[in-house]
Amino acid sequence: MPDTIEQRPYHHGKLRTELLEAAERSLRVHGVEQLSLRDLARDIGVSHAAPRRHFADRRALLDALAESGFVRLGAELRAAVEEIDGEGDLSARLHAFAWAYARFATENAALTGLMNSSKHHPGATAVAEAAAGAFGQISDLIEDGQARGELEGGAPEDVGLIIYATLLGITSMVNSGMVEPGRLEGLVDTAVSQFLRGARPAGPR
Repeated sequence: MPDTIEQRPYHHGKLRTELLEAAERSLRVHGVEQLSLRDLARDIGVSHAAPRRHFADRRALLDALAESGFVRLGAELRAAVEEIDGEGDLSARLHAFAWAYARFATENAALTGLMNSSKHHPGATAVAEAAAGAFGQISDLIEDGQARGELEGGAPEDVGLIIYATLLGITSMVNSGMVEPGRLEGLVDTAVSQFLRGARPAGPR
């Protein structure tokens, strides 16, 4: 008798990773509403019950996908900033950070939307921690700029939120089609330059 899906192996070595990769592919093509554990199990060739060894339900899968997205985003932001020679000046590091975020957010539009909504979901502690790890880097840059006297004082988290909110707005407008993708780099560059100009310490009166 030929194997049915239910008769295939219940789990295998990298099932969790394969499920997350399949989930991200489905999210990109079909959107979050059509994502289901049963369909993912069929797509990767395991029994429909196998995914529950790793994800209790659909919400757990979505949270895990959002968490992995923030981990990946954090790594890309860190790598972009570290590419700047030495510590680099604040402007260069902020531009690198902002462009890395904008590129990730527009290349992974559906995933970014899921990430931004999941971090506020009740019980999604791991997602919130991964998000804090990614965006905490902007606070570190702001704090360093303040210590060097390049930026006015203030809570680094609040100051960094201004940059994040601006980038989120720009990338959301690109992803929704309100802004041409070709304008992305110029808008990000302008946003960071204007932020730095407005956040410089006031000179002597």
